[in-house]
Amino acid sequence: MIFEQHRTGGDRNFSYLLADERTREAMIVDPSYEPAVLLTRARELGVQVRRIVITHRHPDHVAGVDEVRRATQARVYAWREGGGGHDEPLDDGDEITLGAARLRAIHTPGHADDHICLHGAGKLLSGDILFVGKVGGTDLGAGARREYDSLHRTILVLPDQTEVWPGHDFGVRPSSTIGEEKRTNPFLLCRSFEEFVGLKRNWTAYKKEHGIA
Repeated sequence: MIFEQHRTGGDRNFSYLLADERTREAMIVDPSYEPAVLLTRARELGVQVRRIVITHRHPDHVAGVDEVRRATQARVYAWREGGGGHDEPLDDGDEITLGAARLRAIHTPGHADDHICLHGAGKLLSGDILFVGKVGGTDLGAGARREYDSLHRTILVLPDQTEVWPGHDFGVRPSSTIGEEKRTNPFLLCRSFEEFVGLKRNWTAYKKEHGIA
């Protein structure tokens, strides 16, 4: 499988281009403000974009959807609830096929109620719920609780060797693994939900104290 991470504007947004080498079918995940980057690369590779997958409907993750759809007639996949704008509704556990690969949609609310991750081929496209060394922004109440539960019940149970590919370049490197995040991500090292919320509340001071950008 062809798998490429691309910077596409916004707030250090990452978008992804995946393609099957045999069928030449391709998928774009979270086209942001510079979809031409992805469309040009698809032409260079000689692949046909058939699917667009949205991890959540925040503007920086859907800004390029219409341009990609006009250029390719691709179908748009997104969580079944949360504002429309999709052709194919996804439920928790639904699979999207890309040639021989199967990517499973995992509902991971917290940063957004409609947030999903994609898991398959040894990779997790984590959108905005898990970054390298950080987690997605939430309130300090119900949203934080949903995010904490999604992380611990759904994401951290994946194999340690699973590669983590986030929606923004917010960490010390552009990708990681579940095992590395378990060992080093301060939010995942919190021993309770209360500690997790406390770190969110004091994140600016924590970053300054530990020299985190």
